[in-house]
Amino acid sequence: QLQLVESGGGLVQPGGSLRLSCVASGFTLDDYAISWFRQAPGKEREGVSCISTITGGTHYEDSVKGRFTISGDKDKNTVNLQMNSLQPEDTAVYYCAADRICLSPASDYWGQGTQVTVSS
Repeated sequence: QLQLVESGGGLVQPGGSLRLSCVASGFTLDDYAISWFRQAPGKEREGVSCISTITGGTHYEDSVKGRFTISGDKDKNTVNLQMNSLQPEDTAVYYCAADRICLSPASDYWGQGTQVTVSS
């Protein structure tokens, strides 16, 4: 059974950092691209970042470039999203997803989401 489980969300002050983790089971990172999406209240879900061992690359949306870093740990079958310089507009539920294509809104598999709240 293919499964994704996110963790690492929480409450942080503006300017702070969090590291999200997405643990994959039932498949390996070599088989899929892993993407992070987020959805804020009242807004549509948006892609944030992606890492693909299929293409060997990473991608970041403009709003997080220079602040977020995505990385993969094949030994742990985990993808991490290091988020620095967090701002209130980063507040959202963050989801990881697996698909052959980076940042596909129709990704094959999704995690349950982890809440990130940036507030003073």
